[in-house]
Amino acid sequence: MLPKTHGAAAAGTWKLGDLVVNRLGYGAMRLTANADGSPGDRERAVGILRRTVELGVNHIDTAAFYFSPLRSANELIGKALAPYPQDLVIATKVWPGRNPSGEWWWAEPGQLRGQVEENLRQLGRDHLDVVNLRVPRSRKTGSVAEHFGVLAELRAAGLIRHLGLSNVTAAQLAEAQDIAPVVCVQNAYTVGAPEEENALLRSCGEQGIAFVPFFAIAGAGREAGATAGMEDERVSAVAGAHGVSTAQVKLAWTLQQGPHVLAIPGTGDPAHLAANVAAAALRLTDEEMTLLGRSLADGR
Repeated sequence: MLPKTHGAAAAGTWKLGDLVVNRLGYGAMRLTANADGSPGDRERAVGILRRTVELGVNHIDTAAFYFSPLRSANELIGKALAPYPQDLVIATKVWPGRNPSGEWWWAEPGQLRGQVEENLRQLGRDHLDVVNLRVPRSRKTGSVAEHFGVLAELRAAGLIRHLGLSNVTAAQLAEAQDIAPVVCVQNAYTVGAPEEENALLRSCGEQGIAFVPFFAIAGAGREAGATAGMEDERVSAVAGAHGVSTAQVKLAWTLQQGPHVLAIPGTGDPAHLAANVAAAALRLTDEEMTLLGRSLADGR
């Protein structure tokens, strides 16, 4: 069972460069739209953001391309939280973009400054705490040097405080580090992740780089969310033993991968928000961690 009192701080802290964050954070992707794609309720989203901070979350992940026909995650964050708490760290992402119709496009290096400035304008900031270069899936084996080099220049100019990478390989991380310091790697990761992601997670820990999983709860469901009836039976068994949800088990398992691992679960539901934050206090046993980790190695 979870303790009666808990908050985001229960999972401990990590430093993104010189910025201290609680390891249980919040992802803003689901703020702008309902599960069916219709625009989310504005006041509900503002309330969730304010409650997020009340629960001790001081690390929010967002992007200018998180928007629906009527809602922008960045502007909701500004509406709900500005003037921002002194300890609040807002991380965003660039390289992908979406036009007003919602169609995706990918920035050329010379367009990255415009994307950074768009985030600054929407958030009402004079600098961005953390900017992740989100690499396209089609570039998993390509170079990131030209794009990352532009962000390094914007960091030197004072528009960005710290840099990170998203959806990258170990080789791309090494390439970027030759250009400028990397404080975090944000990749898809959950129970059942392939060994190459486990190796990257461990490597980040050895280098003092935060590993920030996305889709830790959704897994293969990705943007659509976790698929009902498709949970690993071991996750369900561990959840039953603790009297918690499978989502909470996945978050706890993720956070226990190492002190450098952060979590950024997102939700537009106040009850789910409370449950996600409560998972910061959940501790799985060594046997349970081994049980869930075994699926990564042998698939059984």
